[in-house]
Amino acid sequence: MAITPLYKTEELKIYNSISSQKEIFTPITDGNIGMYVCGPTVYSNVHLGNCRTFISFDMVFRYLKHLGYKVRYVRNITDAGHLENDAEEGEDKVAKKARLEQLEPMEIVQRYTLDFHHVMSKFNAIAPSIEPTATGHIVEQIEIIKTIIDNGYAYESNGSVYFDVQKFNETNNYGKLSGRNLEDMIANTRELSAQSDKKTPQDFALWKKAEPQHIMRWPSPWSDGFPGWHLECTVMSTKYLGERFDIHGGGMDLKFPHHECEIAQGEAACGQTPVNYWMHANMLTLNGKKMSKSTGNTISPGELFSGNNTFLDKPFDPSIVRFFMMQAHYRSILDFSNDALEASEKGFYRLMDSIKTIETLNPSPKTEGLNVSEWRKACYEAMNDDFNSPILIAKLFDAVKFINTAKEDKATITKEDIELLSHTIRGFVFDVLGLLNINEAATNSDDKLSGTVELLIKLRAEARANKDFATSDKIRDELIAIGIQLKDSREGTTFSVN
Repeated sequence: MAITPLYKTEELKIYNSISSQKEIFTPITDGNIGMYVCGPTVYSNVHLGNCRTFISFDMVFRYLKHLGYKVRYVRNITDAGHLENDAEEGEDKVAKKARLEQLEPMEIVQRYTLDFHHVMSKFNAIAPSIEPTATGHIVEQIEIIKTIIDNGYAYESNGSVYFDVQKFNETNNYGKLSGRNLEDMIANTRELSAQSDKKTPQDFALWKKAEPQHIMRWPSPWSDGFPGWHLECTVMSTKYLGERFDIHGGGMDLKFPHHECEIAQGEAACGQTPVNYWMHANMLTLNGKKMSKSTGNTISPGELFSGNNTFLDKPFDPSIVRFFMMQAHYRSILDFSNDALEASEKGFYRLMDSIKTIETLNPSPKTEGLNVSEWRKACYEAMNDDFNSPILIAKLFDAVKFINTAKEDKATITKEDIELLSHTIRGFVFDVLGLLNINEAATNSDDKLSGTVELLIKLRAEARANKDFATSDKIRDELIAIGIQLKDSREGTTFSVN
């Protein structure tokens, strides 16, 4: 018997940035979703604000899968074309870092892509379905520029190609995502300098001619150069998701100009708006102030996990940090502080303890104290309301309170409701919110360590029996080097971890 997927019975609403309201979500293809999220520019270690965006969309990805959708999740890696500021001036961020560190640009890309993957795995984020790179799609970017030129929305100037915003705005609406009016934008900008190749300041680069010192360059019909930053996302999203797809996500800071330009490029190239639902995650602050490297008001994921920082009293596990982030709606500003993290840590352990307690509850003939079916319905209503994780967590703690009351025999629950409660709370905590039970994970790690060391002790005993003292000593010495001390006695060999 086929199981009916949850999305058939659950009505999901998503806040669409382009309409500034919640809309009932209807995918283009029934049961299938295409979702694109702007990924990192890999010229430095990923910062915590970026992490919040990617964790938010990991939660979205998880919930869509939980509902039974088949999701193709594409998140790009920007490894070329992102200049130092949005005015399309300065050096390529990757190339600049490579110059400063006297490395090849792709060495920089490799280093910080690996760092990004490492940090996201710490946060228990699921890898996207496809993770394309800008440099892997240069040919496609050149081809779409040709199409935009042929359609009359771009022009070549001194080896660079620019998108003609005023021409586009004659038949389309440049500014509809960010709520900006082109005439106002023009009125509030200075005149172009005589050196500029643009017709108007609002025009943006599709292809930039490389200056002699620019080391990241590719041949094109217009010049040896590199693609504009906005172009890669248009190319990679449409290549893997189609000319029109369901969801496009990213940080609030990308709404303008990056996502606005993506819409313009998509409409100019394909004749239709590329995305049905635009989603934007809000930023992090630290102790009430904007995070900024220049002011020193910033903290990296590594510093957060290790406790090696001046802002917090102690280290915090990645799963607790993730739980803390889930306690705010993805569209809300979230402030990091020591008190807030400590409160989240206490709540996290209460939640994990209650999940363990469910299995110890004694079933009764009837349930009193919580309507489990209604509670389950309320959990889904929270997530169906634009992925409202803080309301979901409040509902989870309603269950925690009930579980603790039932443990004290001040409430009762049937066997069927125990199973429903356990299945539901585990589904939301582990599958949707993506939390890890730190205590269980630590126990599993300890068990694996013990098993591995016991195997090495056995191999060492065999080596000694065969008078292979060189191997025996090597096993002992290598274990000592990583902090594991062996102790031989008449009863056998034991070990301790230093």
